Amino acid sequence: MRMRAKPTRQVSLPYADGDGSVTPWTRGPMKTVGLFAGVGGLERGLARSGHTTELLCEIEVGAQAVLREKFRDVKLHDDVTTLRKLPRDVDLVVGGFPCQDLSQAGKTAGIEGARSGLVGEVFRLLKRHDVPWVVLENVPFMLQLSKGRAMEVIVTAIEALGYKWAYRVVDSRAFGVPQRRERVYLVATRDGDPRDVLFVDDVGEPPTEVVSWRRANGFYWTEGIRGLGWANDAVPTLKGGSTLGIPSPPAIILPNRDRDIVTPHIRDAERMQGFEAGWTEASENVMKRGHRWKLVGNAVTVDAAEWLGRRLRAPESRGRDVASKPLMRTGAWPRAAFNVGEGRHCAEISAWPERREREPMHTFLQHPPKLLSEKATGGFFSRTARSALKFPDGFLERIEHHYERMKSGHTSLEQAAV
Repeated sequence: MRMRAKPTRQVSLPYADGDGSVTPWTRGPMKTVGLFAGVGGLERGLARSGHTTELLCEIEVGAQAVLREKFRDVKLHDDVTTLRKLPRDVDLVVGGFPCQDLSQAGKTAGIEGARSGLVGEVFRLLKRHDVPWVVLENVPFMLQLSKGRAMEVIVTAIEALGYKWAYRVVDSRAFGVPQRRERVYLVATRDGDPRDVLFVDDVGEPPTEVVSWRRANGFYWTEGIRGLGWANDAVPTLKGGSTLGIPSPPAIILPNRDRDIVTPHIRDAERMQGFEAGWTEASENVMKRGHRWKLVGNAVTVDAAEWLGRRLRAPESRGRDVASKPLMRTGAWPRAAFNVGEGRHCAEISAWPERREREPMHTFLQHPPKLLSEKATGGFFSRTARSALKFPDGFLERIEHHYERMKSGHTSLEQAAV
């Protein structure tokens, strides 16, 4: 019987040009397994950069319905705890493991929480399989909760498996979407240096923006006492909603004559995460329509995943030039750090790998938004009266104006025009 040769990975190492500069790697598409896949944000972005998905794992039935429609040729497994093996010759395992026990919006139970503790299943599978690359995603609050215990557990487990690792907080606005969404992206590898992927691109933090009412600005109407979630010409982080499945989209103050306050259509929320409009529609076959907000809020921004996918195919050694110093941690973790076999270091790098041009949010919105109701506006307005927060100039006047208009029976939405 003829033995089939194991396929080789397409990797070419950098070489020094005549002027001493370093030519970056080029790497072929990676065979990927997506754990805790949600509605496929990571996998969709990786596909855009040429990678292929061999297996998906997701237990939530609404998300499963989306994955079955959007990744029809990919095997779907339901429960990560019963997944015994990975496909042969897998190059990359990715996962946005459950964050409900880690986020400020969740129960903050920490890494031992029933859901977030499932990241241990990733390590179980990595221990059984020689997977060269790993990408994990989660909320930045994991760097602070319980003095960063979640990150300590994760990187300790990764180090024990023989991986070098780097992580970095990245803001989705860097990729041109009108959503302020910071997430931790961790890249680990046995084959190379994760800094060559994660730390190559950095344009620095943008200058502080001045509030302009000629733009659409977002905030959380569900808050108002301890926080606001203010975002200039963007929405704050889209959330998964409550554990009861009640959607809680952010509010947007439009720059139109009536100063209307609205919540975006779910199809525009999908676009704010980099998906095509209607990406989660298939979930309505098995769940209520409002459940789509949870799916979108828990997703990974597609454009961020696409950037990672491009860098996985074309890493550059200049990522190792990032300013750093040994990590002396007594509390929370820094916003970027790494360990490539010479001890843990914190890195000085921004949350902005790129700064793509962003369309003004009031023209980005393509689907009819919904006026924020009298009840919702009134509840928010009453909370601000008990708050010590400093609100943007003119903000409370606009809230009161909208509240009075809604009380008087205002129902029509004027087209935003500036």
